[in-house]
Amino acid sequence: KSPRPSTGRQRTPKVPVPELPERLSEGRPSAEAADAALVRRPQIGDTRPAPRPAILPPSPAISAAADDSESDASSSKKKRSRSKPTKAKGAGSGSRNEGRGGDGRGDGRNSDSRGGGVQLDPDVLEKRRGKERNGRPIGRYLMCVQVRDNLTQVAVLEGRHLVEHYVSRPADDVSQIHGNIYVGKVQNVLPGMEAAFVDIATPKNAVLYRGDVQYDQEDIVERGPGAGGAVGKDARIENILKAKQLIVCQVTKNPIGAKGARLTQEVSLPGRFVVLIPNSKTYGISKRLPDDVRKRLRNILDRVKPAEHGLIVRTAAENASEHELRADMTRLLTQWNMIEAKAKKMQGPGLLYREPELAVRVIREEFNAEYRGVVIDDKRLFDEVHDYIGAFNPELADRVEFYDPDAEGLPIYERFHLHEQLHKALDRKVWLPSGGSLIIEHTEALSVIDVNTGKNVGTSNSNLEATVFHNNLEAADEIARQLRLRDIGGIIVIDFIDMEIRENRKKVVDAFKAALSRDKTRTQVFDISELGLVEMTRKRIGEGLLTNFADQCPNCDGRGVMVDLALLE
Repeated sequence: KSPRPSTGRQRTPKVPVPELPERLSEGRPSAEAADAALVRRPQIGDTRPAPRPAILPPSPAISAAADDSESDASSSKKKRSRSKPTKAKGAGSGSRNEGRGGDGRGDGRNSDSRGGGVQLDPDVLEKRRGKERNGRPIGRYLMCVQVRDNLTQVAVLEGRHLVEHYVSRPADDVSQIHGNIYVGKVQNVLPGMEAAFVDIATPKNAVLYRGDVQYDQEDIVERGPGAGGAVGKDARIENILKAKQLIVCQVTKNPIGAKGARLTQEVSLPGRFVVLIPNSKTYGISKRLPDDVRKRLRNILDRVKPAEHGLIVRTAAENASEHELRADMTRLLTQWNMIEAKAKKMQGPGLLYREPELAVRVIREEFNAEYRGVVIDDKRLFDEVHDYIGAFNPELADRVEFYDPDAEGLPIYERFHLHEQLHKALDRKVWLPSGGSLIIEHTEALSVIDVNTGKNVGTSNSNLEATVFHNNLEAADEIARQLRLRDIGGIIVIDFIDMEIRENRKKVVDAFKAALSRDKTRTQVFDISELGLVEMTRKRIGEGLLTNFADQCPNCDGRGVMVDLALLE
C-alpha cells in the first residue's frame, strides 16, 4: 500500500490530559502548612484548643444526676465536648451552635468524667487554678454574655480588645449544625464529582465526598471499570453508596449560602481529655504537649484504649490522671452506644445528636485558667454555667460572675465598651494606629484586604521603605485580629504595600504568622509574592460576623451598584 500524500500538516501527538489535583482535605492540612502558619495541627473532631483539664470528681449524687442528663442530651451534639448543664445538683442538659472541652454531644458533667473520691496532687491543683494577683484572678481573656429574648451574643476580649464575637438566634437550628450527628438518606451519587448528596432532614441536602466515606470491603458488591478488581482506597463512590441507603454521618461544615452542609462518616466524640473515633484505628496524642507529658500519656493510652475504637488524647489532658482519662473514655463509649442504638431504630433521615446552645458551647470550649472571668447578664444562664464550671473546674467557679444591668445602670455591652468595637468591626474600613488603613471586601470566591498608607506620612528621619515597612507591620497585626473578629473564612488575598527589601517582606510575613498563631481556627499562609500579595486560607465554618447583622440590599441585590439599563435602549 502506497503511503497517503502529505497534506503539509503535522499530526499532533496526543498528550495525556493531566488529572485534577487532589482536593485539599479541609479537616487535615499538611503538617508543613500548619507549621508554617504557626498554628497547631488540628486533631480529628477538634477544631479548637480544649480548655484546661477538669479537677476534683463530683459526689455520687452529682454522678447519678449527670448520667440522667446525658441520656436526655443524646439528641444534641457537636464536634467537641459536653453540652449544656441541667439544674439537678450541678448536672446539665443541652440544647444546641466554636469556636476555639467536653464531648460536644451531651451532658459535659458525667459521673464517669471525673470519678468519685480521687484526690489530685496539690501541685496539679495549683496548675489548674490559674494566676491571681491581690486575691483577684488575672488572665489574658474575658468573656461577656448578653442574653435577649430572641438573641444571645457572646464576646471574647483579649485585654480590652474584642477578638471574637458569636451570635445565636432560634433560626440557627437549621443553619448552625456543625458537629451534629444524623442518620442520612443518600439521594443520589455523582461519580463524576466523587460525591453523594444526602438528605439529613434539613432544608438543603448535604454533600458527602468520597474521601469522607467509611465502609467495609465486604459491603462492595460491584467493582467499577479500571479498578483492577481492587477495593479499599481504589473503590469508587458509586460502588460504596447507593440511592436510598441510610448512613450515620456528622456535619463538618455548616451550610453557607446556596451550598449545603458538608458531611463525614468518620464520627468523632470529643471529651474533656480524649477524642473517641468509633470504629477506627486512629491513635495519637496532641503534639502541643511536651515530650515528657506525651510519654506519660502514651503509657496510659496503651492501657485504656479500646481495641475496636480510635482515641486521641487532647491538650487538656496535660495534668489529667489515668482515672480521669479512663472515665472520660468510658463516658464517650456509653454515649456512642446510645447513638448507635438510636440509629438502628430510625427508618429515615433524622437527628441523632444536636449541639448545645451557643453560650454553653462557647463557654464549654473556651473557658479555662487563661480567662480572668465570664460575665453573664442572665440569671438562669449564670446559675447553669456556674453549676457546670463548679462540677468540672471548681477552682475556677468564682470567675463566673452575674452582671445585673439594672444595678449597674448600663447594659453589659456598654459597660465593657463592646458596642463601639462592634460598629467598627462592621465597617469596610479599619484605621491603623499610625494613620494607615485597611479596606476589607468580600466576593463570591474570596475576600480581599487592601493595605493603604492613608494618613501615614512617616517621620522626619525615615524614608519611604521604612514608612511602608512600619505600616505593613501594623497592618499584619490588625488583619490577624480582624480575621478572628469578623470570622472571615475561605480564600483570602492581602495586598500589602510593595517593599523593595526582601528581608522586610519576610519580617512582615513572620509578624503576620505570629499574630495568626493566637487564632484557634485553622489557617494556612503562603509567602508574600513579588507583587506584595499574600495568599492564605482560613477554615470557613460560618458565614461571618457581617452576615449576622446585615441583609442583602433589595435594590442592587448585593452588587453595590445600580445599572442604568435605560442607557442601553
